[in-house]
Amino acid sequence: MNRRTVPGTLLALTLALTACGGEDGTGSSIEQPTSVVAEGISTDLSEAPQVPASDTPAPTGLVVEDVVRGGGEEAVEGSTVAVKYVGGFYETGEEFDSSWSRGADETLPVTLGAGQVIPGFEQGIAGMQVGGRRVITIPSELGYGEQDRGPIPGGSTLVFVVDLVEVSG
Repeated sequence: MNRRTVPGTLLALTLALTACGGEDGTGSSIEQPTSVVAEGISTDLSEAPQVPASDTPAPTGLVVEDVVRGGGEEAVEGSTVAVKYVGGFYETGEEFDSSWSRGADETLPVTLGAGQVIPGFEQGIAGMQVGGRRVITIPSELGYGEQDRGPIPGGSTLVFVVDLVEVSG
């Protein structure tokens, strides 16, 4: 290998490692899906999705799985997004919160990068495009940690099914 090909090879290796689930630029690792939580989740964005129960070990890092890839504007840091969501527990699928329960048109506004929601939720939305549905599996350290928070016991692995409705700003 001569000197001219080394930089190209290193670039290709870096891109390949990044595509396999390396750092996401926020200091948190995004894992390649080790489970198939997204399987069986409805692709019909007009109906509320359900979080399935899982009998596989909970992931140790953030896992992002697209159910429907959107074709609209992309959610990036600094933008304000409007999302519909259902949140449930990884092991049981039991729902603990849902924008859908407040009405089919109810959305949650989130400004990415502003720390308004738990880190895993915010990191999981980044890169989505309007019209997409994504499953975000969040380990406790990117969620509520070891503290109980309302109906969520400390140490919980959470699963959110998120529909990206709008991006502004």
